[in-house]
Amino acid sequence: MHSISKAEKKAVNALAIKKFRQSEAQFVVEGVKPVEELLIHAPQKVEKVYVTAQANLDRNRVPAHVELLEVNEKDLKGISNLKNPQGVLAVANFLEVKAKAKGLTLVLDNIQDPGNLGTIIRSAEWFGVKEIVCSKETVDVYNPKVVQAAMGSVFRVAISYVDLKDYLTNSPLPKYGALLEGENVYTTQLNAEGILIMGNEGKGITPEIISCITHPITIPKLGEGESLNVSIASAVLLSEFARQTSL
Repeated sequence: MHSISKAEKKAVNALAIKKFRQSEAQFVVEGVKPVEELLIHAPQKVEKVYVTAQANLDRNRVPAHVELLEVNEKDLKGISNLKNPQGVLAVANFLEVKAKAKGLTLVLDNIQDPGNLGTIIRSAEWFGVKEIVCSKETVDVYNPKVVQAAMGSVFRVAISYVDLKDYLTNSPLPKYGALLEGENVYTTQLNAEGILIMGNEGKGITPEIISCITHPITIPKLGEGESLNVSIASAVLLSEFARQTSL
């Protein structure tokens, strides 16, 4: 049984803060399913796995180079970011961003809520998106709440942070932007090769990025709701792109 020292606890807890994640180039993954996905898709990036005796983790999946440390529930709770820890926590090095794939690229302009970003990543993978490009102001993909909400998709989708204005200006692809005053997405012809831009939860797409949009689109409102959550709106639009371009 491994006993977590104060220094070790401090080091793991620090990874909940962006500046420490960046300085160490490491992040935390929690839960049996997310950790197993990490071990499958990026085993070379895993440094340590903390696990309780009761946790239902397949220990045979842990590579030989990884420190597999069995700890008690109290110690695990001391390094966990969850109210109810799930018995498994891994520390991993930052992932490598894969080369751009063909198809639709999802661009996120200043998404702030970790849960929204994680859900968007999960939806993007479901609908076949291989690449997400984020503004530098978008919440960090390695935020523990993002990793938790993405449920393993963060290990399979290429996610990068760039100057969006430069990125969009230099791209020859059609740029679809989610705007209230856009064209009905269900009557707009969508390209398989393109960029879909989603904006901030409260303010939408920033003016300088709106100027880059070549095809403003919207989800038509049939009821009385004021607005759609950005993660829900992203899923609806991605679904329509998938429907049109996979027929």
